[in-house]
Amino acid sequence: MPKPTKRVLVTGATGFIGANLARRLLSDGHEVHLLVRPAETRWRIAAIADRVHLHEVTLEQRALVDRVVRDVDPHWVFHLAAYGAYSSQRDVQTIVTTNFNGTVNLLEACLATDFEAFVNAGSSSEYGFKDHAPLESELTDPNSHYAVSKAAATLYCRFTALQAERHVSTLRLYSVFGPWEDPTRLLPTLVVYGLRGELPPLVSPGIARDYVYVDDAIEAFLLTAAASEVARGSIFNVGTGIQTTLAQLVEMVREAFGITVEPQWGSMPDRAWDTDIWVCDPTLISASIGWKPARSLSEDLRAFARWLSSDDVLRRHYETSRDLPR
Repeated sequence: MPKPTKRVLVTGATGFIGANLARRLLSDGHEVHLLVRPAETRWRIAAIADRVHLHEVTLEQRALVDRVVRDVDPHWVFHLAAYGAYSSQRDVQTIVTTNFNGTVNLLEACLATDFEAFVNAGSSSEYGFKDHAPLESELTDPNSHYAVSKAAATLYCRFTALQAERHVSTLRLYSVFGPWEDPTRLLPTLVVYGLRGELPPLVSPGIARDYVYVDDAIEAFLLTAAASEVARGSIFNVGTGIQTTLAQLVEMVREAFGITVEPQWGSMPDRAWDTDIWVCDPTLISASIGWKPARSLSEDLRAFARWLSSDDVLRRHYETSRDLPR
């Protein structure tokens, strides 16, 4: 029996994860409404613009947010709009206004409707630097203005869920990668160079992350929305539970693309957020809603490469974004 169609509202759909989520929702047959900032670049959703309902609004515009949410009357709400995750996004006021005030405005508007699920995109950076895989119940120690704002939004969502007894959850995402990711990020850079038989400049080989493919992250959002029985205000870590160092990652890339050149470690300076321990404990989400990654990191890297190789226009976009000659 087919699953019932939902009216779904998504914020942040011009971003990497949101664009993937919008496509998955359309594929599943849902009615998809996207809240889009008027001046936002829309290259990720251009191909699906005629299949979704676009609503131009900024989350700071409380009255307009109220009206749009009331008109859409969504069953599911996925809140992925954010600012500050990239090193170029440094304005503290914008970080707070977008990530915290925007979350408050959106959730308050939704409380006036009969929504079934509200899933907020949190961040592993809310934990700060840890020497272990932190549990959802541990004290957060945010390591940036962005992380502080995301932690505040998570706490607000949890408090509101408990107070209003509504299905509101937060997913603390680890290092999500895959199709439509920003071309300047690490995994797209490695794949773009790898397809050319090259390696990019690299930081220290011991830098580590827990990489999770975007398709798996999308599955976590959908499973969470559908799991009406989960505790109100639930917080779930979304990651593989496997830490991968840059050295290990580069070897996967060299093997996948047959690269013979040696990595030049330290040819790029380390960044303030780089660390040799950053790993997820996904025990709770696995036990609560049965989520787990579908494949290995090496398989996901190859899938990403196939996606990028399948479209010459996209590949050129990624290459030119890295200033690579055609």
